[in-house]
Amino acid sequence: MATGNNPNMVDDLDFAILSLLQKDGRSSFTDIANELGTAVGTIRNRVTKLLEDGTLHIVGRVNPYRVGFNSPATILISVEPDSIQEAISMIAEFPEVSYISMLTGDAELMVDVMCRDSGHLTEFLVQNLSKVKGIRSFKTSIILRIVKYVQPDLRLARLQTSTIDDEHHMH
Repeated sequence: MATGNNPNMVDDLDFAILSLLQKDGRSSFTDIANELGTAVGTIRNRVTKLLEDGTLHIVGRVNPYRVGFNSPATILISVEPDSIQEAISMIAEFPEVSYISMLTGDAELMVDVMCRDSGHLTEFLVQNLSKVKGIRSFKTSIILRIVKYVQPDLRLARLQTSTIDDEHHMH
């Protein structure tokens, strides 16, 4: 099911399945099979494989404000180089944490948290985050409003980047 030089890349059928599930994660295997002109069993097997290999995660995305998370925040964290993996492991265990990524630049980690209110956020920062071994500093930005909260359009992953030469030859 891999394509090209990257064995981790999905093939065209998997890509099409993922695109349809991204539009509606509740789509039935039958609907997907009909849309793609393939057998239901093929879709079932492909989705099972995508779930098992971690390519696909099916979740219900919740509007945090509608369920009481009124102080979501993004935290940029500077960590001692020899403590990054341990810090990631510890931070990932906090139930408030919804996202962690490693960065280049001034901070090594970016962490998104969902907190009920400013008191909960303060408690998280003081009681939990500040006690993680190896953290040098962190900067917290409270998210005032979530403007866009979607997965990226998968078609962008398949677009070819134009080069200056390509653009030059078009004119």
